[in-house]
Amino acid sequence: MKNIKIKSALTLFLFFLLSACSEDFLDLQPLDEEVTDNFYQTEEQAFQALVAVYDALTHQSTIAAGWAPFVTVADALSDDAFAGGSDANDGFEFDRLNNHNIPTSSQPAHSLWIMNYVGIYRANLFLQRIDGIEEASEEFKTRSIAEVKFMRAYFYLELVRFFENIPLLTKPISGPAEYAQEQNTPAEVYNQIALDLVEAMADLPESVPAEEQGRITKWAAQGLLARTYLFYNGVYGGELSAGETTVDANFVLQQLEDMIANSGLDLLEDYADNFSLVGEFGVESVFEISHGDSPEWWDWIYVQGGNGNLAAQMQGPRVSGSDNWNRGWSFAPVSHKLAMDLQDDPRFEHTILLEEELDGTLTRGYQHTGYFSKKYSSDAEHWGSGGQFELNRTCNFRVIRFSDVLLMAAELGSPNAQEYLDRVRARVGLDPVTATHENIMRERRLELSLEGIRYFDVLRQGVDYANQEFTHSGIRGPNYEGDQQIFDVTFNPATRGFLPIPLTEMDLSGGMFVQNDGY
Repeated sequence: MKNIKIKSALTLFLFFLLSACSEDFLDLQPLDEEVTDNFYQTEEQAFQALVAVYDALTHQSTIAAGWAPFVTVADALSDDAFAGGSDANDGFEFDRLNNHNIPTSSQPAHSLWIMNYVGIYRANLFLQRIDGIEEASEEFKTRSIAEVKFMRAYFYLELVRFFENIPLLTKPISGPAEYAQEQNTPAEVYNQIALDLVEAMADLPESVPAEEQGRITKWAAQGLLARTYLFYNGVYGGELSAGETTVDANFVLQQLEDMIANSGLDLLEDYADNFSLVGEFGVESVFEISHGDSPEWWDWIYVQGGNGNLAAQMQGPRVSGSDNWNRGWSFAPVSHKLAMDLQDDPRFEHTILLEEELDGTLTRGYQHTGYFSKKYSSDAEHWGSGGQFELNRTCNFRVIRFSDVLLMAAELGSPNAQEYLDRVRARVGLDPVTATHENIMRERRLELSLEGIRYFDVLRQGVDYANQEFTHSGIRGPNYEGDQQIFDVTFNPATRGFLPIPLTEMDLSGGMFVQNDGY
């Protein structure tokens, strides 16, 4: 069976072959009819198209709207981090995210919109064409369809959690007559996500061989379904419908218990290994996105053509002359608020990089706090072997870890909730605490901080709670630089935490889109 690892020169070819030609999703042109008909003929070509959908998972920028790695955006929106950058101008767009004063012209928001709809376009095109490839085996079709449904669900979950009111497209746009699309209700989008994941679970393998690292498993679909349900139920207070399957707390818990009992997944002995090369696709990894330096990438204009982890580049400290850290851009500097929460926790040293730990010469950027992310950073272990240094960071993005699975099961009321919470804490040498909802959510904050999870965990506990957690003033760490006002944040409850529908997309909709509340 072929290797699907994204760290492959094959993705470069597929990127140009299958990418949308326009900057805006509603302007996506179908592939030229002759090229499309010629391409989707063999199983090998279908496999290449499958890799192109996987490749969309690695995209963290667009030509039109700039860089927006998921974890960097989500952490800047939360109370785990600020905006950062070299100066106030460099960090201007992220500062507006961090302050919840986000215009409809926000470049990071628009980038998130475009990147995910490009992935959806590729997924829909694959699903439309795959059944017509007579040379492809039924085994290949069944598995690849399940993989693509998972990825479509993943792209839609990012979109609907960030933007709430979005169009639901389940087939490629076929021409100008279909450019204008109505927004669907959140329930319609979430139900489609649930349907894709439930159908995918039935056909995905439980394990993949080493040469197929990075391909999606049944366990990844179960984990993403749990994440989807918890957010939807928390924000909207309802259950999901996946065709004839009701996705409620009991159904989701069954999937998590199945994973815990039968997947062979477990906690790594050393917490730090989760963010090291030794932990890639390890026993704790339920789903991770592969990044790397193959192909070696040089092009600053077409950054998304490479596979480097841009979050690691953006969040690394601006250090020169160091043997251990180099040439980061100091975005998303970590807040003293998180440092205080982690103060007596063994995970602090594996989560937060202190200014005092750095060798070489540090250039302090905007909103300098003296704290940086250690999970996704410009550390020497993840330097690329070639290409433009900043564009080839090799650290994979761990989307779902087994510790998250244990804590989701505990939150959903598993009879083993105490055992699961104890396991997460014991791994880092902490004594048990009672498995109350408050303690489970606090454990999520400490275990999963700086992984892009905190923002959505807070939003699903209600607007009042989000206002309480994300509005803060007067908190100042010992190494903060700049006036206090640049570190004071006021959440905007009117938005309920959702980003604005990008202005360009509002214009392209021809008046069919309604802007989100608060904008």
